Amino acid sequence: MRLRILTFLILLVVVNIGAGYLWPPAWMLLFLTGFLLLTATFDSFQKEHTVLRNFPLIGRVRWTIEGLRPYVQQYLIEDNTSGKPISRMMRSIVYQRAKEDRETVPFGTQMDTYRDGYEWIGHSLSAMGLEEMDKDPRVTIGGPECSQPYSASILNISAMSFGSLSRNAISALNRGAKKGNFFHNTGEGGISPYHLSGGGDLVWQIGTGYFGCRKDNGTFCAEQFAEKAGLPAVKMIEIKLSQGAKPGHGGILPANKNTPEIARIRGVQPFTQVDSPARHSAFTTPLELLDFIKKLRQLSGGKPIGIKLALGRKSEFIAICKAMHKSGIKPDFITVDGGEGGTGAAPLEYTNSIGFPLREALAFVEDCLVGCNLRNDIKLIASGKIITAFDIVKNLSLGADLCNSARGMMLALGCIHSLSCNTNRCPSGVATQDPLLAQGLNVEDKFERVYQFHQRTMHALMDILSSTGHPSVDQLNRTHIFRRIDQSTVKRYDEIFPLIRKGSLLGDNVPKSFAIHVKEASAESFMPASHLAEVEEETKPVSKHGEH
Repeated sequence: MRLRILTFLILLVVVNIGAGYLWPPAWMLLFLTGFLLLTATFDSFQKEHTVLRNFPLIGRVRWTIEGLRPYVQQYLIEDNTSGKPISRMMRSIVYQRAKEDRETVPFGTQMDTYRDGYEWIGHSLSAMGLEEMDKDPRVTIGGPECSQPYSASILNISAMSFGSLSRNAISALNRGAKKGNFFHNTGEGGISPYHLSGGGDLVWQIGTGYFGCRKDNGTFCAEQFAEKAGLPAVKMIEIKLSQGAKPGHGGILPANKNTPEIARIRGVQPFTQVDSPARHSAFTTPLELLDFIKKLRQLSGGKPIGIKLALGRKSEFIAICKAMHKSGIKPDFITVDGGEGGTGAAPLEYTNSIGFPLREALAFVEDCLVGCNLRNDIKLIASGKIITAFDIVKNLSLGADLCNSARGMMLALGCIHSLSCNTNRCPSGVATQDPLLAQGLNVEDKFERVYQFHQRTMHALMDILSSTGHPSVDQLNRTHIFRRIDQSTVKRYDEIFPLIRKGSLLGDNVPKSFAIHVKEASAESFMPASHLAEVEEETKPVSKHGEH
């Protein structure tokens, strides 16, 4: 096949040379066929790609089609409900709310209400009018040791760093947060000038790389932390233990996004890939984690300090709860990130197969705090593919006090779901450090869209809540949400995620579903307690001679 293609192109070149003498415009075709011949010759002798070597020139059609495939899939093939990771229906509702377009739908639902996993909320015959509802419900975050509590909106901007997002995107998000009076999580990349440009409230996230409060050797710097934590814009500090999209892995900043400006903000070398460590160096045990929380609270002047985690081994979170009892130190809030959470760059296996999904993780964390009699002083924040008001309702029903959204806010900025966040070629200028692409994102227009998305989603939330007959979000609970288990079974959330009694994890009569995890947990270590070694010893197979 290779010889046939080359022979054909050579003959075509010869024909065009002859034709050029009879018809001068044919010289243009000669240049084209000559270029194709050179390309085919190169393909024939290169040794990296077998398909190109065997089918020179023609094999390049495969690459072209593969490059076009995502766009053909999204714009021509996928239906309104099947797109991944976010369906067209969900993307459309964000665009409509952000642009203040019509957001009603005609003719009925496009969802299959009889499929396994379909969920809905039960309304009430005592439904209230929307005019009776609080238009801006808020939650106060700050435990007994917090001297600067913060009043937060129910919906906020989840963690996205400058580096992952462009400067224009960060600026627009922050200005939207300012206008809508909701907070903007900085992500682990540190506080950039663009996080401060709009005057919005910030939650400063401290990751394992300690960007913004980092010594030259990559460890935590108390002096830098105190300086930045004292900024008026910083309302809370969040210690990132792990995130849903890549738990136990650490953040990744690709080299092509690590510009000199970003490197200066983070305290690293420019144009190098920055892989955050998988774990913190400032602490190694649950008790040390809580000491670190106490230290940050003191250095920040009493601002709320929280942790963010994706649930992995259940005993590890119970170990943190045990450490709270032993030390008397508690975080002011806990952000629970689900395995369905998004990220700019992550290994496939981490994105697909590591960490608990949000609903299971959130219910477990809520139950642990209740069972350990810690819930009253700690607020729960849910994060992980939260797009619509119903997403918020589901998570509030499971125990969250408020929610964070990242991809919803990105779509409000104009993200077109091109799935190119890790390439630095985001066409909408949101997830890129290419100045030519980033400047296409108009901050003046996009911050209004972020604000409108938040406002109209909150309006939809209170509209749903009014249909349940409850005047406030804190009255939502697991009895309100239903899920189709199969074609003949429907269960409420309180049947799927049974509630436990307050303080029931502190005594000897621990609920059976928690018993093994409580037994494994130790305030002195994140790893399971040593009794597992005893269990393994007891269960080793015995040889025919009666020896292990």
